[in-house]
Amino acid sequence: QVQLVESGGGLVQPGGSLRLSCAASGIMFSMYAMGWYRQAPGKQRELVATITSGGSTNYADSVKGRFTISRDDAKNTLYLQMNSLNAEDTAVYYCNAAYAPLGFNYWGQGTQVTVSS
Repeated sequence: QVQLVESGGGLVQPGGSLRLSCAASGIMFSMYAMGWYRQAPGKQRELVATITSGGSTNYADSVKGRFTISRDDAKNTLYLQMNSLNAEDTAVYYCNAAYAPLGFNYWGQGTQVTVSS
């Protein structure tokens, strides 16, 4: 059974930081491309950042220079360090695991991030 469990969300003031984690089980984590996506109220889910099995990263323009995606294959865990948060970052953040050769694609349940004073 595949499980992706996000944690680390919460309420933070503008300019603050949060670190999200996604603990994966039931998959060969090191072989998967991993990503963070977010969905704000009334908006479509959007890509935040991705990291390949080889460690190459990609970021949405809106978070470049502020967010850092990383992975620890020994711990089967994905991270998202978020700095200089602003109200536009308020959303539910979802962890994604994808293995393209076999078309596998999994989602976590999401964690709420709220940026407000």
